[in-house]
Amino acid sequence: MQHDKPIIAIAIGDPAGIGPEISLKAALDRNVRALCRPVLVGEPSVIARHARACSLPTDFLVIEQLEPSDWPEDRLPLLACPSNEADIPFGSTSAASGRISLAAARAAIHAALDNKVDAVVAAPQNQTSIALAGIAFDGYPSFVARETGLAAHDVYLMLCFDTFKIVHCTLHVGVKEAVALITRERVAHVVEVADKTLRRLGVANPKICVSGLNPHAGEGGLFGSEEIDIIQPAVASAAANGIKVSGPFGADTMFHKTDVDAFIVMLHDQGHITAKLLARQATAGLAIGSPILFSSVAHGSGHDIVGKGVADPTAMIQAISRLARAGGARRV
Repeated sequence: MQHDKPIIAIAIGDPAGIGPEISLKAALDRNVRALCRPVLVGEPSVIARHARACSLPTDFLVIEQLEPSDWPEDRLPLLACPSNEADIPFGSTSAASGRISLAAARAAIHAALDNKVDAVVAAPQNQTSIALAGIAFDGYPSFVARETGLAAHDVYLMLCFDTFKIVHCTLHVGVKEAVALITRERVAHVVEVADKTLRRLGVANPKICVSGLNPHAGEGGLFGSEEIDIIQPAVASAAANGIKVSGPFGADTMFHKTDVDAFIVMLHDQGHITAKLLARQATAGLAIGSPILFSSVAHGSGHDIVGKGVADPTAMIQAISRLARAGGARRV
């Protein structure tokens, strides 16, 4: 792609939630537009209805194909994902909402795979609506994996806020299944992917800490053997390959460590509880390990405040800005 700024596709998320509102607010943000060329992706009537309800601009440039040279500077492009079932009440759950939200995300992902955009940021979806649509979905990382031809568990979530980056070895599965997924090979792989991602994001010599699975990282085998049998050997293998990684550490104390570029946790709650306590509305998720740069926000679809114009776009703005500074749709 020949252009001065990276192009970031913004999939507008759940049409009955705050996704369209925060997508539009972020795309219009002065700092965002200084860093990149945002393009909304979704059903035009959905974004227009949210814009009117929230007293936001409605003068979009609706396009069917991504041709950046045709975009005037004073209009926001909207890549259309038409739907004949877009008349959806605010704050509702429905199969139609699920289909529309993932259609936008899918279109944005394939635009990145086709090298039409440099990265994708997706607004919140609603998992109940997606379930009503009968679509297999357990979060954006596995969705990105499937859409890019990878195994569902081979794309990992990196939660980003302030200077923190938290990578999850397992994510939206039951604890029993998560424990079964934690192998030497998987732990070593997530360390490698985290190291490559940090370098892609501009960290020259990343330092990574890895948590244990059990209380107190197993306390030398008193509370479980996974640290001894699986995690520590994987960390040692990664370190032998030149990665600056250490652990395993107790997940309850690890985050007090300083001079660390990323923390890797074994289970969903080990990372999410920390992130949501420290940054309630400003956390973004980066799906790492796929051929594209893909981020999403870690908060929900906000059905209780939809259409009121009060939704906070901070996490979306930070996610877009982070990927705009990274630039380039290359494997991370």
